[in-house]
Amino acid sequence: MVICRRFAGNLMNKRSARRPQTVNIGYHEAMRKPTEEILRLKRLSDNGAAVAHAADGVVVFVSDGAPGDLARVTYERTHGSYRTGRICELLEPSPARVQPPCPFVAECGGCAWQHVAYPTQLEAKRQIVVDALQRIAGLDAGRAAELVGAARSSPREYHYRNKLVLGARNDEREGLQLGFRRRATQTIVGPDSCLLAHRAIAGAPKALRGALRFAQGNRDLGLFSVSVRHSEHSGQTEVALWTEAGAFERARIASVVASALKTTGIVRVIASRREPRTIRQVELLSGFGAWKERLTGLEYLTSAPAFFQINSATAELLISQVLSGLKPATGSRVADLYAGGGTFALPLARAGCEVNAVEDFGPSVRDLRRNAERNGLEVAVHGGDAGRILGELGTLDALVVNPPRAGLRAAALAAVVAAAPRRLAYVSCNPATWARDVARLAEQGYALRGVQPIDQFPQTPHIELVSVLEHAQGCGKMGGCGAAGGGAVATVGGGGGGAAADSGNGGGAVATDSGTGGGAAATDSGTGAAGGAAPGL
Repeated sequence: MVICRRFAGNLMNKRSARRPQTVNIGYHEAMRKPTEEILRLKRLSDNGAAVAHAADGVVVFVSDGAPGDLARVTYERTHGSYRTGRICELLEPSPARVQPPCPFVAECGGCAWQHVAYPTQLEAKRQIVVDALQRIAGLDAGRAAELVGAARSSPREYHYRNKLVLGARNDEREGLQLGFRRRATQTIVGPDSCLLAHRAIAGAPKALRGALRFAQGNRDLGLFSVSVRHSEHSGQTEVALWTEAGAFERARIASVVASALKTTGIVRVIASRREPRTIRQVELLSGFGAWKERLTGLEYLTSAPAFFQINSATAELLISQVLSGLKPATGSRVADLYAGGGTFALPLARAGCEVNAVEDFGPSVRDLRRNAERNGLEVAVHGGDAGRILGELGTLDALVVNPPRAGLRAAALAAVVAAAPRRLAYVSCNPATWARDVARLAEQGYALRGVQPIDQFPQTPHIELVSVLEHAQGCGKMGGCGAAGGGAVATVGGGGGGAAADSGNGGGAVATDSGTGGGAAATDSGTGAAGGAAPGL
C-alpha cells in the first residue's frame, strides 16, 4: 500500500497548505477499481477542475490542476461516466502553473484558477465556449472554432470587482462569522482581504468582521449576508447589511460600520435567509440610498438589492460588442427584457433607438426609470414577465437577450421567435444554457454569426459572452437588412435583474470534460484554434 499526502492548491504555496491528510491509495479490493493513478492533465473545464483521462478511458475532473501537469491523483468519487479526484503529488508542474498570491486559495471557493497563468485562463475560456457549441448546439468542431473569437481580457487580472458579497452566520461559540464560502460547503472562511476586490474595499472583510462582531455583542442581529460596492468613477462605497426581520439598533450599528470603513451609504435589506430575492423592506441607515457608477459616459444609480455588472471595465466591452453587433439605425424600436438598471437600454436609447425595457424585479424597475431620467433618455419601462410583455410589443428589428444563468424559458423563447427580429444579440454568463438556446433558435431559422467571449471574472472559470444571430427571413431598420420594413429592436436583458446572489452552473444532465454538460457521456474534444476577432461582431 502507498501513502499519499494531500496536495493543497499549489505545492509552491506553503502558506496555503494545512495539515496533510493521509489517505490509502492503490486498488479498491472489492471492485478492483483504481483509487489513484498518475495522470497528465489536459485542459480546464468550466467547473474549475482540470481534465484528464484514466487508463480505462474514463474522464477525470481534477481539482486544483493546471493543463500540462503530471500528477498522482487520488479518486474521490465515481459518477457513472466520469470521476472526480484531487492531486496528492505533483510530479511535473505545468509551465502554465503559477504561484497563487492569496494564502486562502486552497480554502476559499472564489478563485479556482488563481494557480493558472492568465493567458492560459483566456485560452481555456474560449475553448469552453467552443465546446458548448460543439457538444450542446451540435456544431461541428471546425465551424464552432471559426465562430468564437479569442477571449477579450479584463484590463485588470486582480482588484477588478466593484462588489464583494460576504456570507454571515452566528456561531454559538465563536460569535459572528463573516467571510466567503469554503469550497463546496456552507462553511465560512474568514480572510482578512480579497485580491479580486477593488483596492478601496479589498480590506473590507477584516474591517467589517471586527465592527459587526462588536456591534452584535452577545445578540443575534439576524445578519446572513453583507455586500460592499465601490465605484472608481464616483468614489462611492456602499455597505448593505442583509438581515432577517427583527430588532435592530439602526443608528448605533450604522455608526460602528462607518467607523470601520469609509462609506457614502449604509443600508439594511430585510429579506428571508432562504429566499433572499423576496425583499420585505430596504432601510437607509446612513448617507445615500443608492450607489453610483458610470459606464460609457452614462450614469447609473443602483439600489442595494439590485444587480449591476461586477467588473465595470469589461461591462463597457459588453456594451460596445452589443452595439457593434446590432448596428442599430436611428428610429429602430428597442425592447430590453431582464433589463436590470438599463445596462444596454440606455446606450441603445442614446444611439437613437426607440427603447422598450422590461424587468420583473421591483428595485431594478425603479432604478431603470430613474437612470433613464437622470441621463435625459426616453425609455419605455415595463415591469413584469419578459415573455408576456415581449409578446405584446409586436415585431422587432433586433433583439438583445441577457437572461439569468438558466437561459431563456420556453415562453420567453417563443415570444422572441414571434417577435421575428432580423438580428439578435444574446449575452450570457452560462455557455451551456446559451448553447442550448442557440440550438433552439437555429430550429427557428436563426444562424449564429459570431461569438465574443469577454473575461469579466479573471482567476475564476466564469465567462461572459456576446453572440449575434441573424434570421434569413424578415427585415427591419437594422444595418445590412437590404429592404425597408417596420419592426423593433428588443434588448432581452440589459444586464440581468434580480437580487444580487451567486449561483452555480446550470444546464446539462451529464458532465462532459468541458464541464458544460449536455453530452451523452463524458468525452474529450481536445483544444481548438486560438481564434481571432469573433466573426459578425
